[in-house]
This record gives sequence, structure tokens and C-alpha cells, in this order.
Amino acid sequence: MANIKQALKRHRQSLKRRARNRAIKSRVKNAIKKVRLAIEARDKEMAQAALRDATSILDKAASKGVIHKKNAARRISRLTSHVNNL
Repeated sequence: MANIKQALKRHRQSLKRRARNRAIKSRVKNAIKKVRLAIEARDKEMAQAALRDATSILDKAASKGVIHKKNAARRISRLTSHVNNL
């Protein structure tokens, strides 16, 4: 464990960031799972609603730096094409 004041503060900050990042990544995964389940069930209306939510969540995660913006764009694009193919 660190003894220097600044190192202790950095450690506290890293714990807060880790908790925030894990929560956001979990939300992203759950949103994507909802879209995929709706696609598998062939429910177009539910898939479109889930896609809207997932798009918002992915954009927020990218804006906060939890995932890269191109990663978010790629996931949104792939989910959108799957929903459109229903």
C-alpha cells in the first residue's frame, strides 16, 4: 500500500473510476443483450425500442471515455443492421 499522500489520493480516485466504469460497462452489455434477445424473438417493435435505449447508453459510455467512440459506433451500426434485417 502506498504511503505517499498523492499516491493514496490516486488510489482512491482509481477505485471510484473503476466502480463507475464497471457500472457503465454492465449497462452497455445488458442493453446489447436486450436488443439481441428481441432480434432472436423476431419482435421488431421491441428490438427497435431496445436499440434506441442501447444507442443512447453506448453513446454515453463513449462520451465518458469508458469505451472508445469507434467501438460504440461499430456496435451501434451492427445492431442497427441486424434490426433492419428483421
